[in-house]
Amino acid sequence: MISIDPGASTPPFEQLRVQIIDAIASGDLPAGEKLPTVRRLAAELEIAPGTVARAYRELEASGLIETRGRNGTFVRAQGDVRMQQAQKAAAGFAAEVRELRVDPAEALELVKRALHV
Repeated sequence: MISIDPGASTPPFEQLRVQIIDAIASGDLPAGEKLPTVRRLAAELEIAPGTVARAYRELEASGLIETRGRNGTFVRAQGDVRMQQAQKAAAGFAAEVRELRVDPAEALELVKRALHV
């Protein structure tokens, strides 16, 4: 859970940036995880949207997250090229499933059957 201490000497954007980095490092935010929109997170944390946008920009510049246009902002796969490609394939599949309005549980079953799991 992310929280901002308005009385801290560290600026709110930096508090947010560090907490997201920690969540990624700990696995609480795994590769492929969709982050809240700037406006939604700003409202939840009761901070300005520009503060969240700045933290997101810096995280994206560091290669930790990526914005996929209208699809949103996601945690990037780190290091492993195979995982990056798998993440991209999974995101494409998820987008198509949403477009087709297939139930997510049914979509997961389709993937399991395709992988013979």
